[in-house]
Amino acid sequence: GVLGSGDFARSLALRLVCSGFRVVVGSRNPKRKASLFPAAAEVTFQAEAVKKADVIFVAIFREHYSTLCDLADVLAGKILVDVSNNTEINHHRESNAEYLASLFPACTVVKGFNVVSAWTLQSGARDGNKQVLICSNNQEAKRTVAEIAQVMGFTPVDMGCMSSACEIENIPLRLLPAWKIPIFLALGLFLCFFTYNLIRQVIHPYIREQKNKLYKIPIEVVNTTLPCVSYVMLSLVYLPGVLAACSQLYHGTKYRRFPDWLDQWLQHRKQMGLLSFFCAALHAVYSLCLPMRRSHRYLLIETAVKQAVEKKMTIWVEEEVWRMEIYISVGIIALGLLSLLAITSLPSIANSLNWREFSFIQ
Repeated sequence: GVLGSGDFARSLALRLVCSGFRVVVGSRNPKRKASLFPAAAEVTFQAEAVKKADVIFVAIFREHYSTLCDLADVLAGKILVDVSNNTEINHHRESNAEYLASLFPACTVVKGFNVVSAWTLQSGARDGNKQVLICSNNQEAKRTVAEIAQVMGFTPVDMGCMSSACEIENIPLRLLPAWKIPIFLALGLFLCFFTYNLIRQVIHPYIREQKNKLYKIPIEVVNTTLPCVSYVMLSLVYLPGVLAACSQLYHGTKYRRFPDWLDQWLQHRKQMGLLSFFCAALHAVYSLCLPMRRSHRYLLIETAVKQAVEKKMTIWVEEEVWRMEIYISVGIIALGLLSLLAITSLPSIANSLNWREFSFIQ
Protein backbone atom coordinates (compact mmCIF):
# COMPACT_ATOMS: atom_id res chain seq x y z
CA GLY A 1 0.00 0.00 0.00
CA VAL A 2 1.04 3.59 -0.69
CA LEU A 3 -0.58 6.50 1.15
CA GLY A 4 -0.12 9.75 -0.79
CA SER A 5 -0.31 11.01 -4.35
CA GLY A 6 2.77 13.22 -4.69
CA ASP A 7 5.78 12.74 -6.97
CA PHE A 8 7.51 10.31 -4.63
CA ALA A 9 4.32 8.26 -4.11
CA ARG A 10 3.79 7.98 -7.88
CA SER A 11 7.40 6.96 -8.48
CA LEU A 12 7.27 4.45 -5.64
CA ALA A 13 4.04 2.90 -6.94
CA LEU A 14 5.53 2.65 -10.43
CA ARG A 15 8.67 0.92 -9.16
CA LEU A 16 6.70 -1.49 -6.99
CA VAL A 17 4.43 -2.42 -9.90
CA CYS A 18 7.44 -2.95 -12.20
CA SER A 19 8.99 -5.18 -9.53
CA GLY A 20 5.95 -7.47 -9.55
CA PHE A 21 4.10 -6.27 -6.44
CA ARG A 22 0.35 -5.73 -6.28
CA VAL A 23 -0.04 -2.08 -5.32
CA VAL A 24 -3.00 -0.21 -3.89
CA VAL A 25 -2.77 3.58 -3.52
CA GLY A 26 -4.71 5.51 -0.90
CA SER A 27 -5.72 9.05 -1.83
CA ARG A 28 -8.23 11.62 -0.62
CA ASN A 29 -9.24 12.23 -4.26
CA PRO A 30 -8.85 8.87 -6.01
CA LYS A 31 -10.82 9.79 -9.16
CA ARG A 32 -8.71 12.85 -9.84
CA LYS A 33 -5.38 11.15 -9.03
CA ALA A 34 -5.97 7.76 -10.69
CA SER A 35 -4.60 8.89 -14.08
CA LEU A 36 -1.25 9.79 -12.48
CA PHE A 37 -0.50 6.23 -11.38
CA PRO A 38 0.27 3.07 -13.39
CA ALA A 39 -2.78 1.27 -14.72
CA ALA A 40 -1.81 -1.84 -12.76
CA ALA A 41 -2.03 0.06 -9.45
CA GLU A 42 -5.41 0.33 -7.78
CA VAL A 43 -6.19 3.89 -6.66
CA THR A 44 -8.86 4.19 -3.99
CA PHE A 45 -9.67 5.99 -0.76
CA GLN A 46 -7.17 5.78 2.10
CA ALA A 47 -9.42 3.66 4.31
CA GLU A 48 -9.94 1.08 1.53
CA ALA A 49 -6.24 1.00 0.68
CA VAL A 50 -5.23 0.38 4.29
CA LYS A 51 -7.60 -2.59 4.55
CA LYS A 52 -6.10 -4.26 1.48
CA ALA A 53 -2.39 -3.93 2.36
CA ASP A 54 -0.11 -5.38 5.02
CA VAL A 55 2.91 -3.16 4.27
CA ILE A 56 2.05 0.53 3.83
CA PHE A 57 4.41 3.24 2.59
CA VAL A 58 3.45 6.52 4.25
CA ALA A 59 4.38 9.02 1.53
CA ILE A 60 2.88 12.15 3.08
CA PHE A 61 4.38 15.08 4.99
CA ARG A 62 4.89 14.90 8.74
CA GLU A 63 2.35 17.70 9.22
CA HIS A 64 -0.35 15.45 7.75
CA TYR A 65 0.33 12.36 9.86
CA SER A 66 -2.46 13.34 12.24
CA THR A 67 -5.01 13.05 9.39
CA LEU A 68 -4.46 9.28 9.51
CA CYS A 69 -5.53 9.00 13.16
CA ASP A 70 -9.07 8.10 12.09
CA LEU A 71 -7.58 4.97 10.50
CA ALA A 72 -5.78 3.87 13.67
CA ASP A 73 -7.99 0.82 14.21
CA VAL A 74 -7.57 -0.38 10.63
CA LEU A 75 -3.81 0.29 10.70
CA ALA A 76 -3.29 -1.79 13.86
CA GLY A 77 -0.81 -4.60 13.25
CA LYS A 78 0.36 -3.21 9.89
CA ILE A 79 3.91 -2.30 8.91
CA LEU A 80 4.23 1.43 8.22
CA VAL A 81 7.25 2.49 6.16
CA ASP A 82 8.07 6.15 6.79
CA VAL A 83 9.74 7.63 3.68
CA SER A 84 9.60 11.31 4.68
CA ASN A 85 12.36 13.89 5.02
CA ASN A 86 12.64 17.25 6.75
CA THR A 87 13.49 20.65 5.27
CA GLU A 88 16.20 21.31 7.88
CA ILE A 89 18.67 19.17 9.84
CA ASN A 90 17.30 18.26 13.30
CA HIS A 91 14.21 20.37 12.59
CA HIS A 92 12.25 18.49 15.27
CA ARG A 93 13.30 16.99 18.56
CA GLU A 94 12.23 13.54 17.43
CA SER A 95 12.52 12.00 13.99
CA ASN A 96 9.53 11.72 11.69
CA ALA A 97 9.53 7.94 12.08
CA GLU A 98 9.50 8.18 15.88
CA TYR A 99 6.68 10.71 15.69
CA LEU A 100 4.71 8.37 13.43
CA ALA A 101 5.33 5.48 15.84
CA SER A 102 4.03 7.58 18.75
CA LEU A 103 0.79 8.32 16.86
CA PHE A 104 0.24 4.66 15.99
CA PRO A 105 1.60 2.50 18.83
CA ALA A 106 -0.28 -0.55 17.54
CA CYS A 107 1.68 -0.44 14.26
CA THR A 108 5.24 -1.40 13.46
CA VAL A 109 7.11 1.55 11.97
CA VAL A 110 10.14 1.15 9.71
CA LYS A 111 12.23 4.06 8.44
CA GLY A 112 13.44 3.59 4.89
CA PHE A 113 13.64 4.76 1.25
CA ASN A 114 14.07 8.43 2.25
CA VAL A 115 17.61 8.59 0.79
CA VAL A 116 16.32 7.40 -2.61
CA SER A 117 15.01 10.08 -4.97
CA ALA A 118 11.84 9.91 -7.04
CA TRP A 119 14.02 9.89 -10.18
CA THR A 120 15.95 6.85 -8.96
CA LEU A 121 12.70 5.04 -8.25
CA GLN A 122 11.43 5.76 -11.77
CA SER A 123 14.60 4.62 -13.50
CA GLY A 124 15.24 1.77 -11.11
CA ALA A 125 18.55 1.15 -9.34
CA ARG A 126 20.53 1.85 -12.51
CA ASP A 127 20.78 5.58 -11.75
CA GLY A 128 21.64 7.14 -8.40
CA ASN A 129 22.43 5.50 -5.10
CA LYS A 130 21.52 1.82 -4.84
CA GLN A 131 21.52 1.73 -1.04
CA VAL A 132 18.30 1.88 0.97
CA LEU A 133 18.94 2.66 4.64
CA ILE A 134 16.49 0.91 6.98
CA CYS A 135 15.96 1.06 10.73
CA SER A 136 13.26 -0.19 13.12
CA ASN A 137 12.83 -1.71 16.55
CA ASN A 138 11.23 -4.79 14.98
CA GLN A 139 13.61 -7.23 13.27
CA GLU A 140 10.88 -9.05 11.36
CA ALA A 141 9.48 -5.80 9.94
CA LYS A 142 12.98 -4.72 8.90
CA ARG A 143 13.51 -8.04 7.17
CA THR A 144 10.22 -7.66 5.27
CA VAL A 145 11.04 -4.15 4.04
CA ALA A 146 14.60 -5.21 3.17
CA GLU A 147 13.22 -8.03 1.00
CA ILE A 148 10.96 -5.54 -0.80
CA ALA A 149 13.92 -3.21 -1.42
CA GLN A 150 15.97 -6.13 -2.74
CA VAL A 151 13.26 -7.19 -5.18
CA MET A 152 13.07 -3.55 -6.37
CA GLY A 153 16.77 -3.74 -7.27
CA PHE A 154 18.22 -1.84 -4.33
CA THR A 155 20.69 -2.81 -1.61
CA PRO A 156 19.12 -2.68 1.86
CA VAL A 157 21.39 -1.51 4.68
CA ASP A 158 20.36 -2.25 8.27
CA MET A 159 21.04 0.89 10.35
CA GLY A 160 19.83 -0.58 13.63
CA CYS A 161 16.97 0.46 15.88
CA MET A 162 14.58 3.41 15.53
CA SER A 163 16.98 5.78 17.30
CA SER A 164 18.96 5.85 14.02
CA ALA A 165 16.01 7.39 12.15
CA CYS A 166 17.11 10.93 12.95
CA GLU A 167 20.55 10.28 11.46
CA ILE A 168 19.01 8.71 8.34
CA GLU A 169 16.69 11.70 7.87
CA ASN A 170 19.65 14.11 8.11
CA ILE A 171 21.63 12.37 5.35
CA PRO A 172 19.74 13.89 2.35
CA LEU A 173 20.06 17.38 3.86
CA ARG A 174 23.84 17.43 4.29
CA LEU A 175 25.82 19.31 1.67
CA LEU A 176 29.01 17.41 0.79
CA PRO A 177 29.98 16.57 4.40
CA ALA A 178 33.17 14.74 3.39
CA TRP A 179 34.21 17.47 0.94
CA LYS A 180 34.18 20.59 3.12
CA ILE A 181 37.74 20.33 4.49
CA PRO A 182 39.32 19.34 1.11
CA ILE A 183 37.43 22.12 -0.72
CA PHE A 184 38.46 24.79 1.81
CA LEU A 185 42.02 23.47 1.65
CA ALA A 186 42.04 23.67 -2.17
CA LEU A 187 40.56 27.18 -2.09
CA GLY A 188 43.17 28.27 0.47
CA LEU A 189 46.00 26.90 -1.67
CA PHE A 190 44.51 28.53 -4.76
CA LEU A 191 44.38 31.94 -3.07
CA CYS A 192 47.98 31.62 -1.83
CA PHE A 193 49.41 30.57 -5.21
CA PHE A 194 47.19 33.04 -7.09
CA THR A 195 48.44 35.90 -4.93
CA TYR A 196 52.06 34.85 -5.44
CA ASN A 197 51.65 34.53 -9.22
CA LEU A 198 49.75 37.82 -9.38
CA ILE A 199 52.61 39.61 -7.65
CA ARG A 200 55.22 37.84 -9.78
CA GLN A 201 53.58 38.18 -13.21
CA VAL A 202 51.53 41.40 -12.95
CA ILE A 203 52.40 43.64 -10.01
CA HIS A 204 56.19 43.23 -10.10
CA PRO A 205 56.56 44.10 -13.85
CA TYR A 206 54.28 47.10 -13.34
CA ILE A 207 56.34 48.47 -10.44
CA ARG A 208 59.77 47.76 -11.92
CA GLU A 209 59.20 48.39 -15.63
CA GLN A 210 55.83 50.24 -15.77
CA LYS A 211 54.40 47.42 -17.95
CA ASN A 212 50.64 46.92 -17.79
CA LYS A 213 50.05 43.15 -17.75
CA LEU A 214 46.62 43.06 -16.10
CA TYR A 215 45.33 41.12 -19.11
CA LYS A 216 47.18 38.06 -17.76
CA ILE A 217 44.93 37.72 -14.69
CA PRO A 218 41.93 35.80 -16.16
CA ILE A 219 43.89 33.17 -18.09
CA GLU A 220 47.65 33.12 -17.53
CA VAL A 221 47.74 33.74 -13.77
CA VAL A 222 44.92 31.25 -13.16
CA ASN A 223 46.58 28.72 -15.47
CA THR A 224 49.86 29.06 -13.56
CA THR A 225 48.02 28.64 -10.25
CA LEU A 226 46.00 25.51 -11.06
CA PRO A 227 48.91 23.06 -11.49
CA CYS A 228 50.48 24.34 -8.26
CA VAL A 229 47.27 23.52 -6.39
CA SER A 230 47.02 20.18 -8.21
CA TYR A 231 50.45 18.81 -7.31
CA VAL A 232 50.28 20.07 -3.71
CA MET A 233 46.88 18.41 -3.27
CA LEU A 234 48.24 15.21 -4.82
CA SER A 235 51.19 15.24 -2.42
CA LEU A 236 48.76 15.71 0.47
CA VAL A 237 47.04 12.49 -0.64
CA TYR A 238 50.13 10.33 -0.08
CA LEU A 239 51.83 12.23 2.74
CA PRO A 240 49.47 11.03 5.54
CA GLY A 241 50.15 7.40 4.57
CA VAL A 242 53.86 8.00 5.07
CA LEU A 243 53.21 9.71 8.42
CA ALA A 244 50.95 6.84 9.49
CA ALA A 245 53.66 4.30 8.60
CA CYS A 246 56.25 6.31 10.56
CA SER A 247 53.88 6.42 13.53
CA GLN A 248 53.42 2.65 13.44
CA LEU A 249 57.17 2.08 13.21
CA TYR A 250 57.82 4.50 16.06
CA HIS A 251 55.30 2.82 18.39
CA GLY A 252 56.18 -0.68 17.20
CA THR A 253 52.56 -1.68 16.51
CA LYS A 254 49.90 -1.16 13.87
CA TYR A 255 47.04 -1.41 16.38
CA ARG A 256 47.65 1.90 18.12
CA ARG A 257 45.09 4.57 17.21
CA PHE A 258 46.31 7.47 15.09
CA PRO A 259 45.94 11.05 16.38
CA ASP A 260 42.62 12.69 15.45
CA TRP A 261 44.21 15.10 12.96
CA LEU A 262 45.97 12.27 11.13
CA ASP A 263 42.86 10.11 11.22
CA GLN A 264 40.78 12.90 9.65
CA TRP A 265 43.51 13.52 7.08
CA LEU A 266 43.54 9.84 6.07
CA GLN A 267 39.74 9.85 5.65
CA HIS A 268 39.81 12.82 3.25
CA ARG A 269 42.49 11.49 0.89
CA LYS A 270 40.06 10.41 -1.84
CA GLN A 271 38.42 13.86 -1.99
CA MET A 272 41.83 15.57 -2.09
CA GLY A 273 42.91 13.34 -4.97
CA LEU A 274 39.77 14.05 -6.98
CA LEU A 275 40.21 17.80 -6.41
CA SER A 276 43.80 17.44 -7.59
CA PHE A 277 42.54 15.81 -10.79
CA PHE A 278 39.92 18.54 -11.20
CA CYS A 279 42.56 21.28 -10.99
CA ALA A 280 44.83 19.38 -13.41
CA ALA A 281 41.97 18.96 -15.90
CA LEU A 282 41.17 22.68 -15.68
CA HIS A 283 44.87 23.43 -16.23
CA ALA A 284 44.80 21.35 -19.41
CA VAL A 285 41.73 23.20 -20.71
CA TYR A 286 43.23 26.61 -19.87
CA SER A 287 46.48 25.61 -21.60
CA LEU A 288 44.59 24.66 -24.76
CA CYS A 289 42.90 28.06 -24.70
CA LEU A 290 46.15 30.05 -24.46
CA PRO A 291 46.65 30.43 -28.28
CA MET A 292 43.01 31.55 -28.66
CA ARG A 293 43.50 34.78 -26.70
CA ARG A 294 43.50 38.11 -28.49
CA SER A 295 46.64 39.13 -26.57
CA HIS A 296 48.47 36.08 -27.93
CA ARG A 297 47.57 37.04 -31.50
CA TYR A 298 48.84 40.57 -30.95
CA LEU A 299 52.13 39.22 -29.59
CA LEU A 300 52.50 36.91 -32.62
CA ILE A 301 51.94 39.82 -35.00
CA GLU A 302 54.37 41.98 -33.03
CA THR A 303 57.02 39.24 -33.20
CA ALA A 304 56.47 38.85 -36.93
CA VAL A 305 56.82 42.61 -37.49
CA LYS A 306 60.03 42.73 -35.46
CA GLN A 307 61.40 39.80 -37.46
CA ALA A 308 60.58 41.55 -40.73
CA VAL A 309 62.14 44.83 -39.59
CA GLU A 310 65.31 43.06 -38.48
CA LYS A 311 65.24 41.04 -41.75
CA LYS A 312 65.51 37.71 -39.94
CA MET A 313 64.59 34.71 -42.04
CA THR A 314 63.96 32.43 -39.08
CA ILE A 315 63.86 32.52 -35.29
CA TRP A 316 63.80 28.75 -34.88
CA VAL A 317 65.64 27.58 -31.74
CA GLU A 318 66.08 23.82 -31.78
CA GLU A 319 66.61 23.45 -28.02
CA GLU A 320 63.48 25.44 -27.12
CA VAL A 321 61.39 23.49 -29.62
CA TRP A 322 62.44 20.13 -28.22
CA ARG A 323 62.04 21.34 -24.65
CA MET A 324 58.45 22.44 -25.29
CA GLU A 325 57.56 19.28 -27.23
CA ILE A 326 58.85 17.03 -24.43
CA TYR A 327 57.25 19.26 -21.78
CA ILE A 328 53.80 18.99 -23.36
CA SER A 329 54.19 15.26 -24.06
CA VAL A 330 55.12 14.47 -20.45
CA GLY A 331 52.26 16.69 -19.26
CA ILE A 332 49.76 14.72 -21.33
CA ILE A 333 51.09 11.42 -19.96
CA ALA A 334 50.96 12.78 -16.40
CA LEU A 335 47.34 13.90 -16.86
CA GLY A 336 46.50 10.46 -18.26
CA LEU A 337 48.01 8.72 -15.22
CA LEU A 338 46.22 11.12 -12.87
CA SER A 339 42.97 10.38 -14.73
CA LEU A 340 43.55 6.66 -14.15
CA LEU A 341 44.08 7.31 -10.43
CA ALA A 342 40.93 9.44 -10.25
CA ILE A 343 38.77 6.87 -12.06
CA THR A 344 39.96 4.00 -9.86
CA SER A 345 39.22 6.10 -6.77
CA LEU A 346 35.50 6.11 -7.58
CA PRO A 347 33.69 3.58 -5.34
CA SER A 348 31.95 1.83 -8.25
CA ILE A 349 35.33 1.18 -9.93
CA ALA A 350 37.38 0.58 -6.78
CA ASN A 351 34.91 -2.08 -5.58
CA SER A 352 35.52 -4.10 -8.75
CA LEU A 353 39.29 -4.23 -8.13
CA ASN A 354 41.07 -6.54 -5.73
CA TRP A 355 43.79 -5.21 -3.42
CA ARG A 356 46.67 -6.22 -5.70
CA GLU A 357 45.11 -4.51 -8.74
CA PHE A 358 44.44 -1.31 -6.78
CA SER A 359 47.97 -1.29 -5.32
CA PHE A 360 49.44 -1.86 -8.80
CA ILE A 361 47.59 1.19 -10.18
CA GLN A 362 48.70 3.28 -7.20
